[in-house]
Amino acid sequence: MASVHLLHAGYSGERTASSVALVRDGDALIVVDPGMVPRRALILDPLRELGVEPEAVTHVFLSHHHPDHTMNVALFQNAEVVDFWARYLDDLWRDMPGDGYRLSPKSQLWLTPGHTLEDATLIVEADDGVYAMTHLWWHADRGPEIDPVAFDQAALEAGRARLLAVADVVIPGHGASFRVTR
Repeated sequence: MASVHLLHAGYSGERTASSVALVRDGDALIVVDPGMVPRRALILDPLRELGVEPEAVTHVFLSHHHPDHTMNVALFQNAEVVDFWARYLDDLWRDMPGDGYRLSPKSQLWLTPGHTLEDATLIVEADDGVYAMTHLWWHADRGPEIDPVAFDQAALEAGRARLLAVADVVIPGHGASFRVTR
């Protein structure tokens, strides 16, 4: 059984907060992009409402290394941190293959550069559909169409096309989720 829960819908503008999600997949408890929020309780309270204590989180997935997506990684002291090219736990730095790497049986990392050269997306085959947690989009309205800080807009567009071919629900970097219609 795999599920995805949006803990905090992010936003950007005068203030910025990342979208933070929890993935449950068997024994894996994965927090996605625990970045900037006005209060840490906005991450921890919804997590506890789902019956998960911070110490129980097994993985933290980072879509990229901007501070607004990484600021609260230390809340999850027992978690392995996974980014676009490696896994980190305590003082261990372990390489991994990148694209297609599975954090758990139903979740895998896709390399999706564009916003930054190092962007990745977490794809989860949940019981109610395929979810993508990504910074290929900023907001639920799929805007901005042109990423104002994109490293490579053409690569970002290619990632969007790849993702839209499989995802049912997208959780963008700074907003509520949106459904994909085909």
